[in-house]
Amino acid sequence: MRLLFVGDVVGKPGRRILSARLADLQATHNVDFTVVNAENVAAGRGVTPALADDILAMGVDVLTSGNHIWAQRGVEQYLDAEPRLLRPANYPPDSPGTGVFHGRARDGHPVTVLNLQGRVFLPPIECPFRALDDMLDEIGDPSATILLDFHAEATSEKLGMGWHADGRVSAVIGTHTHVPTADARLLPAGTAYCTDVGMTGPYDSIIGTRPDLALHRFITGRPARFQVATANPRVACALIEIDTATGRATDIETFLDPPGSLHAPGNEDADIADRIFD
Repeated sequence: MRLLFVGDVVGKPGRRILSARLADLQATHNVDFTVVNAENVAAGRGVTPALADDILAMGVDVLTSGNHIWAQRGVEQYLDAEPRLLRPANYPPDSPGTGVFHGRARDGHPVTVLNLQGRVFLPPIECPFRALDDMLDEIGDPSATILLDFHAEATSEKLGMGWHADGRVSAVIGTHTHVPTADARLLPAGTAYCTDVGMTGPYDSIIGTRPDLALHRFITGRPARFQVATANPRVACALIEIDTATGRATDIETFLDPPGSLHAPGNEDADIADRIFD
């Protein structure tokens, strides 16, 4: 089985490149099940019900999220109504929605998607490590195909989750920091791992934001209203091969689509120096 995981979709540029490229990616790589992190699709912060519907209609099986899931109006009711949009499972148990999705791949094989959020440099919520233990006890099938989106800030915490889950889930894919990491690998007991798959959005940016606005905040220390950049959009992907008899991964590849150098001369968001103090 081949699972496609698409990293954090950021704003309209992320939605547009995903819409333009997803079907081709699924066909080219013979994808059986697709997961997309959608926590930044609404102008870079949160997701609206309408935008979630739009992305699901692209042929996506389930949407994951993270700490910005609560940012948009109407999402709490949508979480209760639409099981294909997840929020991190380690929020308090009376929170709207769920952090677990049980679905089926194109060939009918069952697939479980889990969503957890880290606690280092993020709001304090329940322990994600114990939450994973509880969810796996409830699933009770050591050969199940299980993908975990671990939405966390610290690379150390993400690596910790990878080793904690090794041999117990098919894949642990990190999200949230928007910068692709070059450490995709199979852990010793058969779990595919990547610290951060990256963002689906404009790469001529500072993690999706217009560089001039982010730099203004860094340099002056004063607040700035961030806006999503527009140039050089890419889809950030993790392609994971799973042995459905064991639930363990046999391969993982991460890449940006379209491929090629991230250098994009002449883009409209790169004229930074003259705009920092506009």
